[in-house]
Order: sequence, then C-alpha cells, then structure tokens
Amino acid sequence: MIIKKTDNVGLLYPLDIYRGFGSPTGELWLRTPIMNRRRFLKYSLYTGGAAALAGSYPTCIERNILTTNYYKIIIPDLPTAFNGFSIAHLTDIHFGLFVSKSFVEKIVRKTNRLNTDITVCTGDYVHARNTTQEIDAVWPILTKLTATHGVYSVLGNHDHWADSERSKYWLNRSGQDLRHKCISIRKGSDAVFIGGAGDLWEDSLDIDKTFSDTDENACRILLSHNPDSVDSNFKTKVSLVLSGHTHGGQVRFPFYGAPVLPVANKKYSSGIIETPTTKLFISRGIGWAIVPIRFNCLPEIAVITLYNA
Repeated sequence: MIIKKTDNVGLLYPLDIYRGFGSPTGELWLRTPIMNRRRFLKYSLYTGGAAALAGSYPTCIERNILTTNYYKIIIPDLPTAFNGFSIAHLTDIHFGLFVSKSFVEKIVRKTNRLNTDITVCTGDYVHARNTTQEIDAVWPILTKLTATHGVYSVLGNHDHWADSERSKYWLNRSGQDLRHKCISIRKGSDAVFIGGAGDLWEDSLDIDKTFSDTDENACRILLSHNPDSVDSNFKTKVSLVLSGHTHGGQVRFPFYGAPVLPVANKKYSSGIIETPTTKLFISRGIGWAIVPIRFNCLPEIAVITLYNA
C-alpha cells in the first residue's frame, strides 16, 4: 500500500485520512492541513479563555464594580432653602456570601467622602436567612456612616428573614432608626420631613401613622424598601419615595431591560419614575439575590440632588 501526502487544506481536523476515489491502486492519502495540532490547540485555548472570561464577567467582575451615580430630582413643593439638598442612597448591600466585610467598608468610606447632606439606607443589609452572625458583623460597619444632617435607615425583607428582632435591635442601636418614625430637617423657617416605612412583605408600612404629626402641605420624603409600597393604600401626600429591592433586575438586556423583577409593578425597575401619586426613585443597589451575577446593571451608590424647579 502506498501512503501519499497532500497539502489540501483541512480546517477542522489536525489529521484527515481518506481513501482516494478512482485510484486504480486504492492507495490511502494522508491529508496534512495548514492548521496543525499545535495551532489547533492554541486557537482552542484562546477561544476557551475568551468564553471563560465572558462567562466570568457578570459573576466575578461587574458585580464588584462599585459606581457612584448622580441624579437630579425636581420636587415642586421643596422649600427654597433646600434647593441643592443632597442625599446619598444605599440599599441592598446583601452582606454575606460574595459580599465581604472589606467591600462593605469600602462602601462606607466611599459614601462618607461624598459629604452629602444626609445618607439614607433602604434595607437588605444581609443576605442569608435565619442568621444573626451576618447581622452582628455588618452593622458595626454601617454605624460608621456619616453625613451633615444625619444617617437614616429602614429594614428590608432579607433583614427580617435573617432575624427580625436582631435587625431591629441593631437598627435602633445604630442611631439611624427611621422605621415607623419621622424626623424634620430645618433650615431657617423651612423644613423637610423624612419618614421610614416598614417592609411591605414582612412588616406593616404605617405610612399615614409615620407622617401623622406633619402639616398638611409639608414636603415629605419616604424611605421604603419595596417600591410596590407606593401603590399601597395610604392617604398622606408624599413628595418623593426612595426605594431599592429590585437590584435593577441584576441582569439587563439591551433594548429589553430586566426580564426578572421581584415586584408586582414591572415598571418599577430602577431610576426616577413618575407615579400617579408621587415621584419614585429606585436604586439598583449593591448586592445580589438568587444568583450572584450582574450584567449591564452595575452596583451603585446613588447621589440625589433635590431642586424645586
């Protein structure tokens, strides 16, 4: 039997042996492609590496990129003295698996450097259920938050799932507790009232009760973890609601948006939203839920500046 070589190109296989058709001797032809075994392995390595990098981006890269995003919100009834009033908004840290102490410390340092008028936190500080360990670890870090006119916080559903009473204990101990409470910030004769709701799923909202001591025409800002709370049955006029809970969907596809949102109203994804009753701001938050990924939805510290026109 005669073995012959040919330089015919084979793109897929490093070696291709076939019987020569029409050959009177029936010899075997050994076809040696241009893409030899070494080149094939090299290109396979590059392709596999690129695929691995693309796959790791939402799990290992994007969810660890902490951004600071700035928003301008117009509130017509904002008192003149509060034009330019700034708010740092943190939400959905989800401390625990994949969100470390050092990362939370970074969040606090970065937020404090913003020097905003107030800092607000709208819940889900921990991730796991039925644990006090994460609560006891994250709150001593959160108590280091500072702002000119104070830091104010409420709880989210994950805080109740972890340990409701322990979360309430730390919220009160931190000096940031605004759950079912209202405070006023005053500049001369002007005032803004900031109140905090309970979590929609795991607590009572009590929005009307929270603002019961405010004047009828007061400018009110509500902290409420779940944005669906704006559609609940309350009568008090609220100028602005600050929420989280959605994580912006965590995964957002171009020209489509977020395919999964943990809210009844699927318009409540992230950003500034006009509702029939109030203006709503939903932060994308910082951590994750269900699956530890983010795609086209970077974690954020939101900085909101208020104006009346």
